[in-house]
Amino acid sequence: MQDSRTARIRALARVDRSRAEAELVALIGDLFGLTAKDLRINPDPYSLNSLNGFFDTPDGSFFFKFHQEEGEEAMSGEYYRADILARAGLPVDQPLHVSALPGEQILIYRRRMDPRFADILRALDLHDDPDRRARAVDAERTLCRTLMAVYRQTLHPVTPEEVAAEAIHRLFHDRMVDPATGRAPGGRLADYYVGKRFSFPGLELHWDELAASRFVVNGVAYGSTIGDLFAAAAERLAPRRLANHGGVVAHGDAHNANVWYAEDGRGQAALSYFDPAFAGRHVPALLAEIKPTFHNIFAHPFWLYEPDLAEQRYRASVRKRGTELHVDMDWRLSPIREALLKVRSTELWRPLLEELRRRHLLPLEWRRLVRLGLFLCPTLVMNLRAGVGAHTPKSSLIAFSIAVMAGSEPMEGSDLLTEFLDAIDPCGVQNARRAH
Repeated sequence: MQDSRTARIRALARVDRSRAEAELVALIGDLFGLTAKDLRINPDPYSLNSLNGFFDTPDGSFFFKFHQEEGEEAMSGEYYRADILARAGLPVDQPLHVSALPGEQILIYRRRMDPRFADILRALDLHDDPDRRARAVDAERTLCRTLMAVYRQTLHPVTPEEVAAEAIHRLFHDRMVDPATGRAPGGRLADYYVGKRFSFPGLELHWDELAASRFVVNGVAYGSTIGDLFAAAAERLAPRRLANHGGVVAHGDAHNANVWYAEDGRGQAALSYFDPAFAGRHVPALLAEIKPTFHNIFAHPFWLYEPDLAEQRYRASVRKRGTELHVDMDWRLSPIREALLKVRSTELWRPLLEELRRRHLLPLEWRRLVRLGLFLCPTLVMNLRAGVGAHTPKSSLIAFSIAVMAGSEPMEGSDLLTEFLDAIDPCGVQNARRAH
């Protein structure tokens, strides 16, 4: 497959940013007739599958962003659909220029001086400030209430065909399967992990060993292996199997690097979306908030996006006992992430599940579906193997441990992910655990 222009630019940016910037200037000129000056690509650990940055023109300053997946010439369909979100009542920044041409899909916004919510939260991870934390939490609460109102208004029965046509599956199921056959393992799952070797502190494993090993994390044993979870996700998250719980209008990829944070000077802040690459009208209701929940809360502090900081801040060790990996680690959420989790639990997830139950759209195995989506968030957003990208043996061990905690119910006891699911369960914990 011939690489698209955006694919070439993204690959070039990893090794020669100046040349990539020059090619972006040419691309923007070709597509929009804009004379871009002083174009700068942002070094951005949160935009793992995209590029963004700024440039100037005689008409002012602009912000650009495009998303591009490895091994894909182009995203198909209506790639950028901010109007879908705006008409539903969600706060979304509208681009001034849009190209939907295959392989040349890019958004141009008027430049804003507001920070992204991701940057605000990172600063609070590093240095907690109760006043700034309170403003950030209030902004999240307002957004969650708006989201819930939109989900109530737009929740509707969907057909398997409508669900299968949504772009959000590129973030989940499509990353596990061969695009030619639709079968797993393929895509990133095969490229990143299958047949590879894995390095953890004091331990090396082949994929076959890792996939079959049961994790015991801080004394809590998990029933599903990594191999079990990928196999279950490939089956249960197949797009046509996600039509049984209704669809909603959703952004789908609202991690906080796609969210602006604007303070009004009176001690209040508001959040708004941009880059709705995966927005849709028929997004499976249980899938809509999985990626924002994991990537805005459980992926922090630092271990996923900034492994070098995780290396400095956390302890993690592993011992292999037969087919079990016994992991001890001291990762935990920061105060701001704990507060955001509480808000999302009470203002968004529990009301959404209650609404689905009220309309007889809540699957008995909803908990399993949510867990499998959460499991895929870290494992397929980047390669978690040490030495391949930014990950170290320690951060790789933390990453796979948290992924298993997300995907599998504990055999006994509880953990942070289980407490979250218990808190949002509208049916009672015992019923949910029995169904699982």
